[in-house]
Amino acid sequence: MSGHSKWHNIQAKKGKADAARGKIFTKLGRELLIAVKQGGPDPNGNSKLKDVIAKCKAANMPNDTINNAIKKASGAGNSENYEEVIYEGYGPNGVAVIVEASTDNRNRTAADVRHVFDRAGGNLGTTGCVSYMFNKKGVMVVDKAECKQSEDDLMMLALDAGAEDFESDEECYTITTAPEDFSKVREALETEGIEFLEAEVQMVPTTYVTLDEKGQERMDKMLENLDELDDVMNVYHNSENN
Repeated sequence: MSGHSKWHNIQAKKGKADAARGKIFTKLGRELLIAVKQGGPDPNGNSKLKDVIAKCKAANMPNDTINNAIKKASGAGNSENYEEVIYEGYGPNGVAVIVEASTDNRNRTAADVRHVFDRAGGNLGTTGCVSYMFNKKGVMVVDKAECKQSEDDLMMLALDAGAEDFESDEECYTITTAPEDFSKVREALETEGIEFLEAEVQMVPTTYVTLDEKGQERMDKMLENLDELDDVMNVYHNSENN
């Protein structure tokens, strides 16, 4: 689950220590399946698969689990077939929300997602209703405590590899790239032994909405309910305090 915002880096760090990884691994397995179906099982010739593998590793998914998922997806007897669907809408207090899902039943998934929006006092909108408030960016998050390079060295490595931006907070470094440069920058940093708390192409908001305590509670509950849906892969929003 994703939701780039002020506290996102800290959430990513806490999420890495989260014991309930089964559901996340299941969703990542589906992302691997979709990538293999679209471009084949060899990551060297399938850039999307290579990026999903990096995302899996950032989530501490074991290599054996990754390799088994790829083998299963490329097997002749695998008839699983999912399509990617994007939903846009508004959460509490007009928070912009983008939901990326993969489904084998569009009607079921749309109904499930709509129900979560309705319960939160929000509403699903039409395609494009909020996506103009986001930019697609490659995002890599590095744990300061685990990083052997100095801040200056890591920043120079990232910028020399083609990163657009480098930010530092108390917990983490965040490296941002253009989507088309994400793989190149990530691979350059991996070569230098950099490990990531998070590494994926995301929808990053250009403006933010600040919620009061009650609105934040409703937003947190909405994100929790979306996370419970098996078909939901990623959620992006522009809530400032989440």
